[in-house]
Amino acid sequence: MTVLDETTTASTGPRTARLRLTPTDRRSGPLDGAWWPCSRDLVRELPALTAILDLVWGRITSVTVNPTCWPVIPRKVAVNGHVVRVGAFGAEQDPHELFLASYTVGRWDLLIVPPETAPDRAAALMLAAADPHNALTASGLLKTVGPPTVASGRRTAGTRNVPPGAVEWENEGGAVRTAPAPSR
Repeated sequence: MTVLDETTTASTGPRTARLRLTPTDRRSGPLDGAWWPCSRDLVRELPALTAILDLVWGRITSVTVNPTCWPVIPRKVAVNGHVVRVGAFGAEQDPHELFLASYTVGRWDLLIVPPETAPDRAAALMLAAADPHNALTASGLLKTVGPPTVASGRRTAGTRNVPPGAVEWENEGGAVRTAPAPSR
């Protein structure tokens, strides 16, 4: 599993993507992982994401997003000496999903964790999206992995922001472990 945390050298300096990927040999669900951008500025955010994915998946050639969540969608973004085309689909694309295409592996789908998401919830969402057994869509994960869970009229300890099925495990005596929040 690949996990990369945000780093910046200056307010306008180079960035790396906050990213978690599903192991490529075990993917079976609708998502290939999750990306947690720092803002809704695709011109600023996409170069770091596509630069790291160029190394993992081969040269990224295009990206598509749903325009619902992005105020400005550039037509092209420069990344490490090449240009990545950026497109927008309307209702056909989940608003919380990013499609990427590369020359070598075809299409990849990532959950977009909203930039304003709290670090603990973002970590839980990224972990759930990268789970090779996840069967939920991007919007499905955002609805499921959420606020504290209430079971039988009371709050169950240790069940905040956990993946689907974890509450039942905790209630049956299992121990829920959540991933640490990505460092900022």
